[in-house]
Amino acid sequence: MEEMDDFTVRDDGLPEDITGAAGPIGPIGPPEEHALDPEAFAEDDEPQLRPGSLDEFVGQEALKQNLRIFVEAAKQRGEPLDHVLFAGPPGLGKTSLCRILAGEMGVNLHTTSGPSLERAGDMAAILTNLEEGDFLFIDEIHRLNRQIEEVLYPAMEDYAMDIVLGQGPSARTIRMDLERFTLVGATTRTGLMTKPLLDRFGVTETLDYYRPQDLQKIVVRAARILDIPITDDGASQLAKRSRGTPRVANRLLKRVRDYAQVVGEGHIDEETANAALEMQGVDVLGLDRADRNYLGLVIEKFDGGPVGVGTISVALGEARDTVEDVYEPYLLQSGLIQRTSRGRIATHRAYDHLGVPSPNSR
Repeated sequence: MEEMDDFTVRDDGLPEDITGAAGPIGPIGPPEEHALDPEAFAEDDEPQLRPGSLDEFVGQEALKQNLRIFVEAAKQRGEPLDHVLFAGPPGLGKTSLCRILAGEMGVNLHTTSGPSLERAGDMAAILTNLEEGDFLFIDEIHRLNRQIEEVLYPAMEDYAMDIVLGQGPSARTIRMDLERFTLVGATTRTGLMTKPLLDRFGVTETLDYYRPQDLQKIVVRAARILDIPITDDGASQLAKRSRGTPRVANRLLKRVRDYAQVVGEGHIDEETANAALEMQGVDVLGLDRADRNYLGLVIEKFDGGPVGVGTISVALGEARDTVEDVYEPYLLQSGLIQRTSRGRIATHRAYDHLGVPSPNSR
């Protein structure tokens, strides 16, 4: 029964949306499944908007404090930084933090992604080209295949790589020493990583969604860099509707800029921000039309649930992965739906937001 597998991890080999990963892997379908998907169009992030230091990085204060200590300790010992894993939803700054750490340590940064590494030889070629202290950043590291992981285990622990020469009974293994390096992994799905790989990271940090006041600072900073006149009230409106995600905030800022340039007076104030976001279908909670269609389907067609995700995907005409990975995370975070063993249920908050009487008030 489809309703009973809501908590299982599927491994069906279907492609996921990895837009914004460090290496291209060929066509992966239409780029725009959801207007406010933090993973969609990740390559659109303008390089100048990325913070250049931990002091410029807004939010995640506890994480930054830990990283400052780890970096300073490694520099005092004259050693490479321990291997680091950044986990959390897309668009929160995992790649930016890796770039910042490499700059703080004064070393080179090499980037790749889990899906782009298909053979053990690909990983071996990268590892042998690393210099002392270099950073190797692997985005979507949970998508590494088992052969690649087997190459990484000795490289991370012993800074060595096992090479097999020959085939059959005459095959022999030799060990090649590598330069000491720091592996930095980024994942949106820690649960899909294997335990042996997880255990080899000395530092594991999880990024949280941002508070509106932090997002407002990010919007103001981006507006200053892009030379966009904006008021505090205008920045506040963008921050409130950005789903707690800096990438979404920067994207909305650019679209509101376009509106202000063509329709408005060239600057972004509260009225202009509200009008532009309303035109794009982004409401006060940061929901767009696709989100409201999801909630309306559950409430109006299925009496608020419970309804299985398979049924929802068919009714919306979307792939199940798209529903689970793009639509539902923010709806869950906002307390608009509940995920149960019987299916999805709309909460009273969802009824109130759509202006529909809840079952208890009918």
